[in-house]
Amino acid sequence: MGWLWAIIVGLVLGLLAKAIIPGKQHLPLWLTTILGIGGALLGNWLARGVGIEETEGIDWGRHVLQVVAAVVLVFLGDMAYNSMKGKRRHRV
Repeated sequence: MGWLWAIIVGLVLGLLAKAIIPGKQHLPLWLTTILGIGGALLGNWLARGVGIEETEGIDWGRHVLQVVAAVVLVFLGDMAYNSMKGKRRHRV
């Protein structure tokens, strides 16, 4: 069940990151989900580092860090994906 939640959270974070980043991203849904999962893991790691991993009530700080990490990963992932996609077109 943990993997299912990771996929759901990754999908939500990835789509939220795509909505925050200006312009159109050309990432496929599967890559958006993987980068969203990475954002969740990176955000949790950062929250643990600053001491806000677990608080009473809703962990807003941790969630903000997850979204910020997902935005960065989706932005960088989109740049890399477009770069690789462009190189493939030129080879053919």
